Amino acid sequence: MDLRKLKKLIDLVEESGIAEIEVTEGEEKVRITRTIANNQPVYAAMHHAPQPMLAPAPTTTASAAPVAAAPAAGPDLSKALTSPMVGTFYRAASPSAPAFAEVGQSVNAGDTLCIIEAMKLMNEIEADRSGVIKEILVVNGQPVEYGEPLFIIE
Repeated sequence: MDLRKLKKLIDLVEESGIAEIEVTEGEEKVRITRTIANNQPVYAAMHHAPQPMLAPAPTTTASAAPVAAAPAAGPDLSKALTSPMVGTFYRAASPSAPAFAEVGQSVNAGDTLCIIEAMKLMNEIEADRSGVIKEILVVNGQPVEYGEPLFIIE
């Protein structure tokens, strides 16, 4: 892929307000991701690196504690339902509709838990097993990556 096409793709991402674009042309594959300042605090792993630049050393040490606490939840992540695609996470079908799932709710395999919008398509994400939702790991409207944990179902 030549540099002119890459420049056009970068300009497209910046002008359109989309967070990410992936283009495959033959055997070449390009992914352009734009970080949005409003959404960075939601990702502990993503904002871990910028924090030292924005915060004094004591704050970085304090913020490292919650990140260190996340691996302690590692065994719980084995029970996590992960995102099957890149897109935007929505807990409800519309802003005024009730959420598909809440913490403490019992769900059955096949129940819709959320929607992930990808390329203007709304994809219903269903529970892969029955259980109780112990935790919702993503904030409504947040971009998600492939394989990112969304829900803890036990």
